Amino acid sequence: MDASKHQELERYEPDTALTRLIRIPVRIVVLVLVLPVRMVWDLLAAGWHAADRTLLRPLGRGLAWLADTLVLTPLSWLFTHVLTPLALAVTWLATALFIWPWIGLWRYVVVPVAKYGVAVPLVWLYGTVLTPLGHGAAWLFTTLVVGPVVGLWRYALVPAARYGVIVPLVWLYGAVLTPLGRGTAWALDRVWQGTAWVLGGVWKGIAATGRGLGIAVTWLVMTLLVAPASWLYRRVLAPVGREIADAAEVAWRIAGYLSRAVGRGIAWLFRHLIGVPVAWAYRTVCTPLGHFVRDALWAPARRAALEAGRAARGALATARETVRQARRDAWRALVGGTAGARSGEPQGVPARTLGSTTTVPSAAQAPETSLLDEKLVKQG
Repeated sequence: MDASKHQELERYEPDTALTRLIRIPVRIVVLVLVLPVRMVWDLLAAGWHAADRTLLRPLGRGLAWLADTLVLTPLSWLFTHVLTPLALAVTWLATALFIWPWIGLWRYVVVPVAKYGVAVPLVWLYGTVLTPLGHGAAWLFTTLVVGPVVGLWRYALVPAARYGVIVPLVWLYGAVLTPLGRGTAWALDRVWQGTAWVLGGVWKGIAATGRGLGIAVTWLVMTLLVAPASWLYRRVLAPVGREIADAAEVAWRIAGYLSRAVGRGIAWLFRHLIGVPVAWAYRTVCTPLGHFVRDALWAPARRAALEAGRAARGALATARETVRQARRDAWRALVGGTAGARSGEPQGVPARTLGSTTTVPSAAQAPETSLLDEKLVKQG
């Protein structure tokens, strides 16, 4: 508990002899009961954190990578390269086979037929035949039916209803029924007031008697039940409960200190019995041995492998050059020098005069090798 709560409890509930008597034994008993629970709790928490760091998180990352590699990436590739083009093709095929024919049928068959075969004739029939016929029928109905009915209603039924029914009923209501109703209401109001006065007196007497009984029962309950229960709660149960709660809090804190001390001792033993020897063996044995293996075995083997790789690459380059030279020599032997070069390749033409077969003495001679040979030499 914090300081403000202690001050509030000390202000309203002073320390008693019962509180001082039960405080130390209760704290000892609670400490004995709480210490194993706290140690088990700390052990489980440490095990859970260790398992989370060393097992669950790597396992989760591995499962996520495995799911991404084996499921999500293939599904994404399948969706992107197979399902999406297939869906587009199916959509285009369905549109071409089902939607476009219906659109063409509706646009070029149904709409023109409905417009010029049904709507235009109906509009013409309505405008030229039905409208004049309806106007004539309406004029006849107004002249033969509506006029007589309106005259009968206005000059016969309305005067008969007004002066034969409504006026007598209004006079009867104002001259007879209204005074009779007011007198009846006045008499009923007087009767109700008298009855209410009598019932009010009776209820006041009953309420006074019940109030006295209620006060007596309330005093007995407060004196015999509430006051002893309040004293028992305030003087016994509240101090005992408060001390038990404080003892549990203190015991949990002390058990935490003890559990951490035991954990530090176990860690010290593990470090000095296992960690220090393993570190010493790593520094004094494994590290020099690893350096010896690296310098005496791995480095010479690596250099020998590099030299063998260079020698193999040089041999392969020499073999390729030999094959290219043999191919060029075979080609020259088959086609007879530069004159048998492939068709379409530009040839070196020696400098000659116009219309003459002799070479100009001052002109530079054409190269002896063809462009094909130069290209092969450059590639080689």
